[in-house]
Amino acid sequence: MNLETFERNLEHYAELAVRTGVNIQPGQTLVVNAPLTAAEFVRAVARKAYEAGAGNVHVEWTDELLTAIKYKQAPEEALVRVPLWKSAGMTELALEGAAFLYIKGTDPDLFKGVDPARIAKASKALAEANREFSTYTRGSLVSWTIVTVPNEGWASKIFPEATPQEAVEKLWEQIFRLTRSDRENPLAAWEEHLEHLQKWSTYLNAKRYRRLHFKAPGTELAIGLPDGHLWISAGEKNAKGVPFVANIPTEEVFTAPDRNDVSGYVTSTKPLNYNGARIENFTLTFANGKVTDVRAEHGEDILRNLMATDEGASHLGEVALVPHRSPVSESGLTFYNTLYDENASCHLAVGSSFPTCAEGGTGLTRDELMQRGFNQSLVHTDFMIGSAEMDIDGETAEGVREPLFRSGNWVI
Repeated sequence: MNLETFERNLEHYAELAVRTGVNIQPGQTLVVNAPLTAAEFVRAVARKAYEAGAGNVHVEWTDELLTAIKYKQAPEEALVRVPLWKSAGMTELALEGAAFLYIKGTDPDLFKGVDPARIAKASKALAEANREFSTYTRGSLVSWTIVTVPNEGWASKIFPEATPQEAVEKLWEQIFRLTRSDRENPLAAWEEHLEHLQKWSTYLNAKRYRRLHFKAPGTELAIGLPDGHLWISAGEKNAKGVPFVANIPTEEVFTAPDRNDVSGYVTSTKPLNYNGARIENFTLTFANGKVTDVRAEHGEDILRNLMATDEGASHLGEVALVPHRSPVSESGLTFYNTLYDENASCHLAVGSSFPTCAEGGTGLTRDELMQRGFNQSLVHTDFMIGSAEMDIDGETAEGVREPLFRSGNWVI
């Protein structure tokens, strides 16, 4: 990719994040959370946001190398000390109606060798500090979007035979292609894509299945769906009715399982990068909705610590359907990044469900959601289970099973 093409695609990508992702409104504040390595892209985002009429662009910079140093060397009390003024500031911005753009790009091996218990303590403390603020994003009360920007560690993990610079260039090419930023008119391409995904969620909402049945090598799982569940696709609306897209790219339709009605076992099909640590080839066994057994070839301690975050962390909060023929899957790559890998594969999430997946859910308390079967937790962690060998049936209210997926793809 020559420099002129790269700069054009980068501008397209920034505009996509601003106009389709958070859909910035005139006078609105855009809060950007980004690693230092994404500075060039952040500047492009700021330009596009102001062109679209943003009132202010506020950037919160992060440095994952500093985070790694802290995890490895800081005293334990420092790991659980989270500045309350920072979470309070984010809540204040949400109350004022700001939009939030999260730019990710984690080296999958960044925290290799770090005690998993230290990562778990730090992650739980951060989640507890951000509990109030997270209700605004998790409940789609504000507009928010996640995108990615390459770094050498992440790119080299995907393209180990290339030099670091070549790997970054290759990853940029994939990001531009899979987010449709390399199209002549990416915004129009996304309008068409959102309409396509909406057709699947409309179909599933009309069906009102009471249970889904998953079968594949290493997987035989039944997932109950609570009364009043809603299937959602990429396009959502915030509390003011403004449409936004939370994940770029996205190929899924998703809903919330019944936290008390999951049984069987399920095996992951792609690595899970959890807070900079990898978990691979794991199997979870469920009974009465709860994880009863955990097995993993790599990162089992990390996975067990995740499940122990709180009571809800051992229940499911999301079930998402993604065809094996999705563009991300057809790239043939494992991205070691949940935003991309979850859009190559059907996936589940342990932890909290999204209130928007329940009829009238955004007006319900945590306890009310729990009573209706919608799980609540400090965490929400997606893991991939889909493959070309995955079959899925939907079970109707009358107990009739209908094929939804065969060999990894929609049959409808």
